[in-house]
Amino acid sequence: MTRTIGLIGGMSWESSAEYYRLLNEEVRRRLGGHHCAPSLLLTVDFAEIEAMQRAGDWAGAGRRLARAARTLETGGAQMVLLCTNTMHKVADVIEADIGVPFVHIVDATAARIVEAGHRTVGLLATRFTMEMDFYRSRMRQHGVRLVVPEEPDRALVHDVIYQELTQSRIEDSSRRQYQRIIADLAERGAEAVILGCTEITLLIGADDSPIPVFDSTRIHVEHAVDLALG
Repeated sequence: MTRTIGLIGGMSWESSAEYYRLLNEEVRRRLGGHHCAPSLLLTVDFAEIEAMQRAGDWAGAGRRLARAARTLETGGAQMVLLCTNTMHKVADVIEADIGVPFVHIVDATAARIVEAGHRTVGLLATRFTMEMDFYRSRMRQHGVRLVVPEEPDRALVHDVIYQELTQSRIEDSSRRQYQRIIADLAERGAEAVILGCTEITLLIGADDSPIPVFDSTRIHVEHAVDLALG
């Protein structure tokens, strides 16, 4: 029996739609026929969350997302996924407020990296994820060291996410810039690269990189399906 998966989405809706698609494709791939993933999707207003990010109101954002998680649990979700890397900064607040498992995107991604034998990996993500310690320290617990772009490339990566990908814009020029940045990370010792923002998978993939790519969106989904079917 497949457990019901709860998704906190809307950050952005573009990546949330990708979560929904990947979840159902993965369940059908494994079970065949007309199977799909029993799930609940609660979409928050990204404008509210983005304003909290800019204001540094992480406590307020944590309360808002914890409330969303409780709503999903009340609705029948048997596990909760937060469909964004950046807001895992408040994952502990969410996890403490619910009685069902919280499926952490960093743990799932790190496990896949370690399984592949990598220890030093590049990270492409929002400025918050690349520069704050919440992501780096969680990876470090798994024995993974992160390398992030230098400035001004961190600003470029961040701006593409907020000004293009979360606005449904996919630009070839930005793809080329990301490819250049990945090549630079490889020259600085990165053995692989994490697509550490759930929108980046909309822009680039394994074929765009000279080193292995770990797509946190797809990895998060696959791990959730493992748990749901297990």
